[in-house]
Amino acid sequence: MNRYDFTKRAAVVTGGAQGIGYAVAERLLEGGARVALWDRDEGALAEARARLGDVQTVLVDLTDRDAVAKATSRTQEGFGQIDVLVHSAGIAGANATVADYAPEEWSRVIDVDLNAAFHVNQAIVRTMIARGYGRIVNIASLAGQNGGSATGAHYAAAKGGAITLTKVFARDLAAHGVTVNAISPGPLDLAIVHESVPADKLDKVIAGIPVGRLGSADYIADVAVLLASPDAYFANGACWDVNGGLYMR
Repeated sequence: MNRYDFTKRAAVVTGGAQGIGYAVAERLLEGGARVALWDRDEGALAEARARLGDVQTVLVDLTDRDAVAKATSRTQEGFGQIDVLVHSAGIAGANATVADYAPEEWSRVIDVDLNAAFHVNQAIVRTMIARGYGRIVNIASLAGQNGGSATGAHYAAAKGGAITLTKVFARDLAAHGVTVNAISPGPLDLAIVHESVPADKLDKVIAGIPVGRLGSADYIADVAVLLASPDAYFANGACWDVNGGLYMR
């Protein structure tokens, strides 16, 4: 059971229809928050709402700045406030060597994993500044710190950018009562990992994790909810490593 009290809080969770975002939404609801799920997958949104119950669902392309502004207005009007943002939406993209990487795929991943993070953070933070309170948690990746794999330059660059964005926003917004942190997960037992990493390579990755196993969306959600809570007033501008010790290697 979630021990943090969110009964007077309203939250936006991007990518909230599945994976880490869905697990975060579950925790926030357990704490009494009103939750809006933003996602681009209409079917997954409908399924998530059926399972979670009383949540606002918003179908939105986060790479579209105008669409993000409209989604922000819709959630703001529905809840009267936005206190928490957990930005979890992202894609892995196709793997390729640097020499062979398609420029179109590079642009697509940077747009979804970095530009969208900026659009969402900027739009929602404006509502937080007006109220003098906010908690933002951006889900990044270990790849953004150590470069990831030799065939994932797009993803590593985007997530590295998201970590830097988090630090800059944190420095800028602290005076407004808004904290901004990132979480850097290692390999998780999620579809996005199994789809992007061949089974034989994934076995080698697991063997290299000091704790000897993949992480879970629920565990990342527990950390995200801590950082999203009012109790986390002194956590700001940090990238929280949650990777089973893999970053030490």
